[in-house]
Amino acid sequence: MIHLQNFHMKLESVRDQLSASLFHPYLLQNIGTPVIDEDRLLLLVSFFDQIGLTKDEIDNYSVTTMLLQIALDTHENVQNSKPGEELGLKHRQLTVLAGTYYSGLFYQQLAHVKDIRMITTLAAGVKEVNEHKISVYRKDADAIDKLMESVKMVESSLFIRITDRFESAAWKELASNLLFIKRMIQEKDHFLRTGTSVVFDGLKKLSFPKNTQELPKISTEQQKYLLSICERYIEFSITMIESSIKKLPAINNLMKERLDDILGQHRSITKFTLEEG
Repeated sequence: MIHLQNFHMKLESVRDQLSASLFHPYLLQNIGTPVIDEDRLLLLVSFFDQIGLTKDEIDNYSVTTMLLQIALDTHENVQNSKPGEELGLKHRQLTVLAGTYYSGLFYQQLAHVKDIRMITTLAAGVKEVNEHKISVYRKDADAIDKLMESVKMVESSLFIRITDRFESAAWKELASNLLFIKRMIQEKDHFLRTGTSVVFDGLKKLSFPKNTQELPKISTEQQKYLLSICERYIEFSITMIESSIKKLPAINNLMKERLDDILGQHRSITKFTLEEG
């Protein structure tokens, strides 16, 4: 109980510092507060706590990594939108500016880290994220496995690099698969609502290469086929997560509960979708 209370305090400490760093009145008024990915935050603090880092190290490494991830996500939000649709011109420009601003906060935070290896680790992670993001958005993959691997790397390259830095294969397996599942659930939801998504557009191109038009409307059977591919990769990642948990007996209860929530929610949604279909 005491250990869990201490962990909650560490998590709140990082969240408070991150929220304070992100606060900017003008950006807040015009584009809103950036979303803090609570699962990513929980993963980071859980990992750093389990490997025995000091509170200051947990604070610095977690805040730095989250600022960098938020900067990457903010720029991606602009890339995902189309001029004249969800974001107006001013909103798009401010969102780009916000991404740059958060990047600046990241470099400012680096001054407190004083760990050259961690700096190079994060830089390598950013390079990987951008390379795989380009591949996903340009639909460069020539096989479904490669597309899915790129999606996973976009979501988890920073965490993968950090876990490699501290030589923790089990945490790498856990985090990369969990973040991949979350992204695929989002992509599936968007596809079901709108008939399109970044990842499913790539799947369409690879699964139905004879379609010469730009992602034409697909049949119900084709839609089910694409969803089955998505489910297959999610289920495999769930298996990998369950395997990695067995290698991490000391994982905190908060992390365990969140894992159960995400995996249970996915299976409930999948069952409902199949019954509706």
